[in-house]
Amino acid sequence: MMMKKNVLFLLLVLMGYTLTAQQEYDYPMPEYTPTEGNLEARKAFQDMKFGMFIHWGIYSVLGDGEWVMFTQKIPYDTYGRLAKFFDPEDFDAKEWVKIAKAAGMKYITITSRHHDGFSMFDSKATDYDIIDATRFGRDPLKELAEACKEEGIQLNFYYSLLDWGRDDYKKGKKGDKEAWNQYVEFMKAQLTELLTNYGEIGVIWFDGHWDQKKADWKYDEIYSLIHKLSPSTLIANNHHIQPILGEDIQTFERDLPGENKGGYSAGVKVSRLPLESCATMAKSWGFNLKDKNFKSTRQLVHFLVKAAGKNGNLLLNVGPMPNGEIQPEFVSTLKEMGEWTAKYGEAIYGTRGGVIKPQNWGTVTRKDKTLYVHVLNPPAEPYIFIPELGEKVKSVTSFDGGERIKFKQVKEGVFLYPSSLDDESIDTIFRMEIR
Repeated sequence: MMMKKNVLFLLLVLMGYTLTAQQEYDYPMPEYTPTEGNLEARKAFQDMKFGMFIHWGIYSVLGDGEWVMFTQKIPYDTYGRLAKFFDPEDFDAKEWVKIAKAAGMKYITITSRHHDGFSMFDSKATDYDIIDATRFGRDPLKELAEACKEEGIQLNFYYSLLDWGRDDYKKGKKGDKEAWNQYVEFMKAQLTELLTNYGEIGVIWFDGHWDQKKADWKYDEIYSLIHKLSPSTLIANNHHIQPILGEDIQTFERDLPGENKGGYSAGVKVSRLPLESCATMAKSWGFNLKDKNFKSTRQLVHFLVKAAGKNGNLLLNVGPMPNGEIQPEFVSTLKEMGEWTAKYGEAIYGTRGGVIKPQNWGTVTRKDKTLYVHVLNPPAEPYIFIPELGEKVKSVTSFDGGERIKFKQVKEGVFLYPSSLDDESIDTIFRMEIR
């Protein structure tokens, strides 16, 4: 019996080790010293707090999300015919940027290439792109880059590491080293195009690592190329493991930093890098005609506030329709979010989080000597308790400064005694000045 217990214990230890090991990238990376411009870009990124994610490609024609080729088991050659149906005559880059800016978003991250392998830009590395394969004949990323520059919005590119169609990826996935190296060279050629033909790019946002968890993705070559071409461009990778040397942002899919409600962050620890949570406005990322699971303005503002309270950004996704328009339900909600950020953005933009652990009632953000207490869910008690706040509090007022709030500071924290709390308010904010 004792031997069985020892064997069981050993197995549990080994399982724990395996789970931990799976959270790390197994291949050596060169030492990475961020440039001064890169460090400044990280700070600027943290200050932005709110961005628009755009999933758009030929998959939108079928209105069943960006994974439609995979989920409907459509043969690659058959799927490719969608390119002839993709002619987004109503696409207006300026309109997209205006929608994002009016919502209070400071940057846009768009899919330059998704898992279906179709490139949404003019690429010389393939003919399977929007210029060569569609009747549209325009480069939407070029137009978006120009519109972003005009409006002072940062442009970032999502880039899929995996490809459901290319032979070199499929052969490389099966162990053909020559094919794998050829595929990596293809990616490097496209990344060079994205970083040299579209002006200043804020972030390259990778996805798809999880399709080959144990593969040598040649990040030593890919990341070094990005750092060489554009030292201030930040690198994010939605790989669901610990950040890899050379990355500048840690991402969390459908999740807040340190949580695993989305199911993708098991065992992953929050790093000291800038943080970003990405989320959808409904359920799907790409346009889905049947998806009516729209999140309310209240839910999305709460996500934004909670992300800021955890020292992160929110990258909120829209999946434009095949004609090039962002669906009206999203536009309406983003307009309402813009009304909120226009009034309360001071308590979000340029702040830092991690002041206290999340509370049932809400969270706290900080800017210099000012703390912003965000009450998202008013407690039943006639007070707000902020635990483990050691700094001396000078004063507490309502956000607009019109009401002085009584408070009591004890060694365990601070009690706030507002005259009332509005259950209907999306976020009741108090401004706390500390010494």
